Amino acid sequence: MPVYKVNVKWGKEKYDVELDSDEPPLLLKNVLYSLSGVSPERMKLMIKGQTVKDDDWGKIRLQDNMMFMMLGSKEVLPEAPKKKTMFLEDMSDAQLATALEMPCGLKNLGNTCYVNATLQCLKSVPELRDALNQFAGDIMLHGTIVAAHSITAAIRETFRGMDKTAEGYLPIIMLQVLHAVYPHYAEKAENGVWKQQDANELWTQVVKLLSEKLLGQPDRLAADVTVEGETADMAVEAASVAKTYSKSNIIEQYFGLEMSNIWKCIEAPDEAETSTVEYLFQLGCYISQEVKYMETGLRSRLQEQITKQSPSLGTDAVYTRTSRVQRLPAYLTIQFVRFFYKEKERVNAKILKDVKFPLKLDMFEFCSPELQQKLTPVRQKFKEVEDKLIAEADRKKTASILGSEEGSENKESNEPITMEVDEAKIEYEPYSFDDDVGSNNSGYYELNAILTHKGRSSSSGHYVAWVRRSGAYWIMFDDDKVSPVHEEDVVKLSGGGDWHSAYVLLYAPRRLQKV
Repeated sequence: MPVYKVNVKWGKEKYDVELDSDEPPLLLKNVLYSLSGVSPERMKLMIKGQTVKDDDWGKIRLQDNMMFMMLGSKEVLPEAPKKKTMFLEDMSDAQLATALEMPCGLKNLGNTCYVNATLQCLKSVPELRDALNQFAGDIMLHGTIVAAHSITAAIRETFRGMDKTAEGYLPIIMLQVLHAVYPHYAEKAENGVWKQQDANELWTQVVKLLSEKLLGQPDRLAADVTVEGETADMAVEAASVAKTYSKSNIIEQYFGLEMSNIWKCIEAPDEAETSTVEYLFQLGCYISQEVKYMETGLRSRLQEQITKQSPSLGTDAVYTRTSRVQRLPAYLTIQFVRFFYKEKERVNAKILKDVKFPLKLDMFEFCSPELQQKLTPVRQKFKEVEDKLIAEADRKKTASILGSEEGSENKESNEPITMEVDEAKIEYEPYSFDDDVGSNNSGYYELNAILTHKGRSSSSGHYVAWVRRSGAYWIMFDDDKVSPVHEEDVVKLSGGGDWHSAYVLLYAPRRLQKV
């Protein structure tokens, strides 16, 4: 697996980066994105007159110290403001907190950061918050704590309490219910404080319980069907039919992955191939010595060898399992499998390796051919819209230069041009297929939240949540300490030391703006 050290020149900037020849050029573009702020969609890489593609290196012969030329701008340049704009970068912490309307944190009740970080990440999904608000059950069902029912109600009440206060919220009811449902979370250390627990274990258990109680939504394709002269009874029947088109609950709709697996026995070539479908709520990124990028860890599981019972041989045999995604959810959860059990020390040790993750993720290559075909129309619309926005930005920039009295040859115009944008007024196209509510119809994602761990073991250390707030600005939830951070700080959470490292990543659908 050859790794080359190359140079990339972008205007007056120059970057020295490592390039793995076994990885597609898109990964190099993602690395450059983290350094320059130029997204892969706005980036063009050239070497010796050749344009570098996203998926392969083509006829380009890679070697050390090669010089790539990078073209592209960070953002579409809007019109100049009529009044002076105060940049977020220039604001004090107090001003920034006011501008971003800082949300509520959660108080730590003694090694409960794993609960706080998990809840903050899940709270970032608006569809989940809406579904929780529609859940009408009390925390106690007939005077008893019942797992799925009580956990769902406790999370709902916690989120409501957080929305009503600017101070740190005390999640005592949530913790009491959690301890009643899962007693091992109530175990205490010798000092009398609750033991630290694995946040991803809690995440998966909570998501499973929510899936048992939060009803799904009807698909647009079924819900839009109307009958002329429809009676009340017919309307009820139509609503019932619409619901049969939906997955049974909100979690399956918005978090549910479907994987198709093809099994081929290596030791019995004549044995017929078999196929299975796997239903998941998250993908695992397994970290090995070769894995430097999240996509590599995901790709390593697309084809792997597994030992299982062979019906033709009557004994265990080695099979090749080829997997592809056949259904993408709106919200994609990816776990970095960083912990492994050390028998001698009896501890879940941590893999500290630096594994880069993208702020924008394209899942197209991981999908089945059938799903790829379905994704293509919306992906084409993305390209058309982005080309139109870039062309309009270039037109405005040219007009601004020609019309400026200060546009002399001996003066460079590198000042940022900004404008106030009311994001609430921006309209977007649907991100789901009409017949599959909660799906992703493009394969494009942007990072929405990260749950990080700091420390060397899952039974110790500290968990923190990082949630995208607006544009390139994020919020760090360190229990009840809530502070704004820039995405430049977020990309540094890839690991490699004792600092916070990404453990669970939550991707949201990229929205296609109506033009």
